[in-house]
Amino acid sequence: MSAHSQDQQPGHLTQPSHLTQPGHGSQPSPPTQSGQPNTEPCEPQDNFLWLEAIHDSRAMDWVHEQNIRTEDLLVTPALEKLEADALEVMDSTDKIPMVSKQGEFYYNFWRDADHPRGIFRRTTWDSWISDDPQWDVLLDLDELSAREGTPWVWAGSRLLRPQYTDGHWRRALISMTPDGGDARRVREFDLVDRAFVAPQDGGFDLPVAKTSASWVDADTLVVATETGPGSLTASSYPAQVRQVTRGSSVEESPVVFDVPHHHIQAWAGRDHTPGFERTLALDVIDFFRSVTYVLDPEGTPVPVRVPESVEVDIHKQWVLFRPQEPWQHNGQTHAPGTLLAAELEAFQNGNTDLEVVFEPDPHTSLQGWSWTADRLILRLLHNVSSATRVVTPGTWSTEDFGTQLQHQSTSVWAVDDEDPEHGNDVWVSTSGFLSPTTVMRATLSVGSAEGSQPRMVKQAPSFFDAHSLSVQQHWATSADGTRVPYYQVGPRDLVLDGRNPVLLSGYGGFEVSRTPAYSGVTGRSWLTRTFTNNDDDGPVATHRTGIYVVANIRGGGEFGPQWHRAALQDKRHRAYEDFAAVAQDLHDRGVSTPASLACSGGSNGGLLVGNMLVSHPDLFGAISCGVPLLDMRRYTKLSAGTSWIAEYGDPEDPAQWEFIRTFSPYHLVEAGADYPPVLFWTATSDDRVGPVQARKMAALMQEQGHRNVWFHETLEGGHAGAGDNKQAARSHALSTEFLWRAVTGTLV
Repeated sequence: MSAHSQDQQPGHLTQPSHLTQPGHGSQPSPPTQSGQPNTEPCEPQDNFLWLEAIHDSRAMDWVHEQNIRTEDLLVTPALEKLEADALEVMDSTDKIPMVSKQGEFYYNFWRDADHPRGIFRRTTWDSWISDDPQWDVLLDLDELSAREGTPWVWAGSRLLRPQYTDGHWRRALISMTPDGGDARRVREFDLVDRAFVAPQDGGFDLPVAKTSASWVDADTLVVATETGPGSLTASSYPAQVRQVTRGSSVEESPVVFDVPHHHIQAWAGRDHTPGFERTLALDVIDFFRSVTYVLDPEGTPVPVRVPESVEVDIHKQWVLFRPQEPWQHNGQTHAPGTLLAAELEAFQNGNTDLEVVFEPDPHTSLQGWSWTADRLILRLLHNVSSATRVVTPGTWSTEDFGTQLQHQSTSVWAVDDEDPEHGNDVWVSTSGFLSPTTVMRATLSVGSAEGSQPRMVKQAPSFFDAHSLSVQQHWATSADGTRVPYYQVGPRDLVLDGRNPVLLSGYGGFEVSRTPAYSGVTGRSWLTRTFTNNDDDGPVATHRTGIYVVANIRGGGEFGPQWHRAALQDKRHRAYEDFAAVAQDLHDRGVSTPASLACSGGSNGGLLVGNMLVSHPDLFGAISCGVPLLDMRRYTKLSAGTSWIAEYGDPEDPAQWEFIRTFSPYHLVEAGADYPPVLFWTATSDDRVGPVQARKMAALMQEQGHRNVWFHETLEGGHAGAGDNKQAARSHALSTEFLWRAVTGTLV
């Protein structure tokens, strides 16, 4: 059970997923009634609190007016072509239908032009590897949405493993959201009858909430959800786990695990591995600290006793540990990002000897791991290129898997680790900026049983002509001397005169790594798009194609936990200095000038580019800021903001607000400053960050007199900003067209 086991196959237990000078300074603290100084930070003046009423008619009227203004600017035949090109990629029936093996079938969720909301379906192995797979459709979300009058958005499935070897996989829990947000409805589904099991027939049906649910057996679930006062944490996630039996209400079911109100959430799941059946629970304290529990036969949670900053993964008889901070254990200090192993029963009984499975170095980090029946697979990054190692549990000997592909991403994970014949079969997926995804299948060797080399099973098509393009990796030097890598994708014969349209992307938070990946949409909308204006005095020369750049800045996970922690809280500016250093390096190398350089980011990446807007406006010609955090004084009072205090700090603490205010764009923007054109975009239904920070930032800048400030808000789509491919294509087209026109001098 691990936060960073991103390659774990469906059915395995994983942690829940979830991430200059001030302009509006606070006034001196007034005395309290007792005459003592008030230690609470004073609220800066905020004239746009009314926009925080998300569905209020006045706020929605403002959103509607802004949408019309932005669409009047951007919606042209060029944008419509951009949107059509993006939608063609997203709806392509030639994409690889990635599958999850459960029992004898391979399951897939699929969207295309005929099924915009999507279909849940399955097939056999022989059918899947054919050129024309024959699918058995289990659930059609478009038909369901029309019948029930709710625009359902798929949020996943969890199948019930049969309790005997030759049993049929019949029941599933289907999760769907009514608007693309994090809150979802969970319903029991019959895979044989292809229908939901009605509550009046005893079916499980959990109302819309931020819910997690896992099968214990055919008639029992463990459920973390909202059940009334006291059932949620300050972060708006479940604080309790209940064991729910068929026919019982969730509210009346017994609480089997709970966490304090100020923690992020409680979670539990059932491990159905034959011979190792057990219920695991997790107390998520903050984004980087947690405690793992194993429920004993009486249902008592027994903790795995390691520091809260050590991640825990339990599999069969083994337990893995990955510290986020230096861990002193049994006279040794283990560096952050190390992977260690022990036998679970022995460790819980006091034998705390550990085996070192992986140790990081300055260039190599552990990104995740997954298990087959008899092997452990480690997914690594070496200077932001993928590498894979295979480990034998028990001896913990390690061997390389395949060769490292430069500027490529490779993921390896089990096809089905509980398959009695093929439990050591693995998927091998590779992708690069210019290389469409390839899926292979291989068998890992175990003992005297020989494995097999990866063999091709699926190859995604190319969606743009890349023969004249190349990928390069460069390194910029940040303000404190740290070398920061970035990928540059563009023409092989690039002219270094600074007159190229460049799009710089970044994230820099929550230990998220930005790795090479193929995007047919980016290839069509930016890499192969040509500027044809005949004005030789413009910021971009004629007949230049776009350049795409990905910055691997601190705050991310490209070099492990220490790379992330180097930009936490009062060190946050290091992420922004890194991004600015990459921008400056592009200018210094002649790739771009400020007028021809655009940047984009979403969520935490929206906070990143928001800080570029207010602190480094001289480096950029345009900025796209999506589903962003921007008001860092009030972010903990909005949606799930409290859950990110470990990343940014607590603005309610006066000492912490002093450094937080230095990277709060809403409090740094100034009326008399000169800013590049900026587009803020968000979704009304975003219940993670919420739409109000983008709203307020746009409104404030427009009130200050900044003319080139634009805003767009979709109604559904949640934090992703889109509930189906058409919405996603439209959102991408608006952002990309805005940036392209701005850096080519054709915006207004």
